[in-house]
Amino acid sequence: MPTLKSVKPKLTLNKDIIGFFIFLHIGAILALFPFAFSWSAVILFLFMHWLTASIGICFGYHRYLTHRGLDLPKWLANIIVFAGSLACQNGPIKWVAHHRMHHAGSDTERDPHSAKDGLWWPHLGWMLYEHPEFDDKKNIQNYTKDFSEDKFYQFLDKHYIKNQFVLGFIFLAIGGLPWVVWGIFLRLVVVYHGTWFVNSAAHAFGYKNFKLENDLSTNCWWVAILAYGEGWHNNHHAFPKSAKHGLRPMEIDMTWMAILTLKKLGLAKNIKIAKLKPALSNASDGYRFEGEMIKQAA
Repeated sequence: MPTLKSVKPKLTLNKDIIGFFIFLHIGAILALFPFAFSWSAVILFLFMHWLTASIGICFGYHRYLTHRGLDLPKWLANIIVFAGSLACQNGPIKWVAHHRMHHAGSDTERDPHSAKDGLWWPHLGWMLYEHPEFDDKKNIQNYTKDFSEDKFYQFLDKHYIKNQFVLGFIFLAIGGLPWVVWGIFLRLVVVYHGTWFVNSAAHAFGYKNFKLENDLSTNCWWVAILAYGEGWHNNHHAFPKSAKHGLRPMEIDMTWMAILTLKKLGLAKNIKIAKLKPALSNASDGYRFEGEMIKQAA
């Protein structure tokens, strides 16, 4: 894995990104008005939130594509990653590159969204600026050499915003304005903040099962609810390749439930999971567990 040199982000505001985020948040506010409400729109919101956040981002972009925690048939992987692109958080190549950079330099100056810079920076601030190294095309390619030449993923990186507009027109044709407000604007904003809380709150609040050097990641139960299991972030940083993030019985991981369903159908194979075991050292420091990676037969 390549290593980026320590850099401070160039404080040049990305006005396009700022305008895009403002546009989406204003659109989401329309959900408060009766003219933009229907029960079918609420159902659409719930389904699309699950599809794009849990299946698309958490499963497709994160556990499958970034960390290769399991194997999928190519046709199924493409469908799941496409769902991730509909979360409008960049195409898969750039998203994965940034997340791999995060793990390579977690909570240091080599991390695109280090939590040592406060809560605002990892939650949203880091996306509002141009980064001379983190957004460099060569660095992004270096971090995604295993799949960046895939034509389908290149298409998603180039057209993910256009695809969102196409989806919006489809929703408008079927369910009118309420479907657009709830299925596009509100859904994107809620998914955004759920993902962003993993970068911010899950590096500040909660408990830790594992002691990690110079790493602020925590297990935060409410982030785990909002982000379909991604809030068990200390577990994830201890075992990034584990397709299962909730490692204790109380750590509910809804994305893992989807992976387990595909496993039972014979579609998910070579699944990597972390197995907990009590720490041999004195547990008085609060870190009660050690672990090891195992493969579960599909």
